[in-house]
This record gives sequence, C-alpha cells and structure tokens, in this order.
Amino acid sequence: MSKILIVDDEANMRRILASNLAFDRHTVTQAASVSEAVGLLAINRYDAIITDQKMPDGEGLDVLARAHEVDPTVAVVMLTAFATVELAVESMRQGAFDFITKPFQPDVVRAAARRACEHTQLLRENGLLRMTIDRLEGSDEIFGNSAAMQAVRERIARVAPTHATVLITGETGTGKELVARAVHKGSNRARNPFVAVNCAAFTETLLESELFGHEKGAFTGADRMRQGLFEAAHEGTLFLDEAGEMSASTQAKLLRVLAEGKILRVGSTKPRDVDVRVVAATHRNLEELVKQGDFRQDLYYRLAVVPIHLPPLRERTEDIPGLCTLFCRMAAQDLKVPLRAIRRDAIEKLQQYAFPGNIRELRNLIERALILASGSEIGPEDFPFGPETSSGSSQTGSLPEWIESLPESISLRKLLEDVERGLIVRALKTSDSVQAEAARRLELSRSDLSYKLTKFEIKP
Repeated sequence: MSKILIVDDEANMRRILASNLAFDRHTVTQAASVSEAVGLLAINRYDAIITDQKMPDGEGLDVLARAHEVDPTVAVVMLTAFATVELAVESMRQGAFDFITKPFQPDVVRAAARRACEHTQLLRENGLLRMTIDRLEGSDEIFGNSAAMQAVRERIARVAPTHATVLITGETGTGKELVARAVHKGSNRARNPFVAVNCAAFTETLLESELFGHEKGAFTGADRMRQGLFEAAHEGTLFLDEAGEMSASTQAKLLRVLAEGKILRVGSTKPRDVDVRVVAATHRNLEELVKQGDFRQDLYYRLAVVPIHLPPLRERTEDIPGLCTLFCRMAAQDLKVPLRAIRRDAIEKLQQYAFPGNIRELRNLIERALILASGSEIGPEDFPFGPETSSGSSQTGSLPEWIESLPESISLRKLLEDVERGLIVRALKTSDSVQAEAARRLELSRSDLSYKLTKFEIKP
C-alpha cells in the first residue's frame, strides 16, 4: 500500500482520481492548490504525486520542483487538459515521471500510479543500498563458540523481535555493527532500511544535519534541502556508532526524537513523524560519562533499555582457531591468493597476543600472512608482532619511571586522553602548526589527526 498525493483545484477531479486509486488500496491525500500541496510535502512523505498543471495559485511544475526539493526520489505524474509538446518536454526535463492528458481512462491513471510508486520504491532501495554497504570487515554472522559469544547471541535473539532500543558496548574492532545488523535482521523491520552513522566522524553541526536533515539556507553551504538519516531509516533501524561522542546539543535533540517520535530538520519549525528503531554503540563507559556530566543520564536510560556487551578477543581466545579458518577462507577468495592452512604453533602465538584491535586486527594479520607467507602453510614467523605487544610479556620493571610514580587509583581513560592531547599539541608546536608534518611525526593519517583535533578541541 502506497501513499499518493493528488493536487488539483477541481474537487470533482480529485474525487474521481481518489476513487480510481482506491481500487489498488493506495492511501490518498488531496490538495486543492499549489500552496496546500507545498504544506503537505513539508510534513509528509509520499510514494507518488499526481498533479494538475493549471491551478489558480501556480502550476504543476511548481509542485514538481518542490516535491523533488523535499524528496528527490518521489515520482511525479503530470496531469493536464492543455497538452502541448513544449509542456511535455519541460515536464520531463524537470524530472516528471509520466505525463497524462485529460480526459483519461481510469486504467491508464491506475497503471501510471502503480509504475510511479514502484519507481519511487526502487530509487529509495538503491539509495539505501549505497548507504548501507557493509563498512565492517568480517562475516555477516556473529561468530564464536565461547560462552561469552553464546550469551551475546542469546540476548540478540531475545531483543531483536521487540521494539526496544539497544546499547552495544565493547572495544574498537569487536564487531559492534555486526551485532546491530543482527538485531535488525531478527526484527520485524528486517525488510526495511538499516542505516548506520559514525557519530565521531562529524562535527556537532554536521552531525545534526546528518541525523535530522536541513532546510535550504539553514547554514553556510546548505544550498538545498537535505533529508536526514532518521527519515531515510523510516520504519527501519538507525545505528548510531560511537554514540558517546555526541555533543550535549545533539544528545538533547536525540532524546526528544526517542521520546516523541518526531524530528526537526535544521532550519525548520515543522516537526516530521518518524518510526525508527535506534541501536547505539560505543567503546566508552557511558555510565562513567554520566557521572562526569559528559553524557545525559536520561538519554543513557533511553538508549540502554537492553545492553549487549561484546568481550574483547583476548578474553575469548578459544574462538581464535575458528576465526582464523574463517578469515583465511574469506581473504583467499577476496584477495585472489592461494588458500593456506595455519599451523598450530602459529595459532598458539595468536592466542597469546593481546589484540588491541580485536577482530579487525586479527583479520588484518591473516590477510597479511596469506599474501606474504613464503611456505605452503602459515607459521608463527608470519605474524611479526614482538614480545612487547604480547598479552603476557610486559613486566613491571620495564615500565617507564613516570608510570611507577602515578597514584594507584587513577582514571585510565582520562590519563590516556591527556597524554594523547599533549603529544598532539607538542607535535603541532614543533612542526609550526603544519598538520601534514605533525601527522607524519605522530604516524597518523591526515584524517585521523583532523578527527583528534576536533575531539580534543585543539585549535592549531
């Protein structure tokens, strides 16, 4: 069942069109003028629009232009009693889907409406497909036979069929997006869009625009209206990765959406209804951030209705052999290289490694070994991490003296952030604020350095 907007100043014509479309069980909304249609387009989303060309306060081409400004995917069918070649050409040039002249046969209008709705659906599905390309490397399934991963799968199975918000926690690289996708796949929204956004990748203003959309002229550079991800995920799932990095302003707006089911585009005063399930993820301790005043307590309780924690790989080393087999097979196929077996002593070496990058790092090591290994099998020598990176190799005596001088009770997260911030500031000072040089000295990419400058609010 599709939503169709009919725009015509003749009440009898609107009634005839609505009656014909009712046979196909469409939900029909009627507008008697261009201005009324523009108002409806501002607050509703339609699958197709059928509009007359000649109206007292404007033309169907005005409706077409506004419709595509609000939603570029919606198909518009032009209807007119004054058909000319020039009008038909201009309608198609401006993006009209079809052109029908009055008087018309009911079957012709019904067929045009059906094709228009299918065209809109196809465009939206293609757009969402591009948006939801899997950005995580690895399997589509939650892999692991350890007790911890069995508990994760059991919780996913319990929460997926509900409408509850989910908060996924775990270190970077543990597969939080895979869990979010599994929750979506197991829900009654599985046939609808899954849209993901990394909250840490945007500044405050850009993140709000990304989530809620914006109107034309809302801020510098907003040269056209843009639909937000909440609208794109309507009736589906929105995955907020690194939700702990949201600003206070964005947190407040997100809380309002979760409470009321309405979004407000940046620069707009008209709320729009959305039906979206939110799944959030973070590598940070949100409870600690709440205590520090950096994260809203009410938003935390809204997000953490059902928490799911992903353990780091070093805490489930029994899963490493199976993951190695899986990643070897996948990497050999993706990289077009010969498939090699991994020797037992090589797997034992991996099981003794701390894996700060977790699953993502393991796959990286497997791919590198497959490419560079000289023998028919992958041995421990093909995993070139030294003893200083092994999980059990660090000894207290080898620690820097300044670490020994620290108090026994200390916030590790704050200490690491202070050290990271200090090193970045020092690199900028010694490189005369040349960011490319500072990034080189810190062995970071330019994008990584730019993100950290924003995160720590460092102004070069």
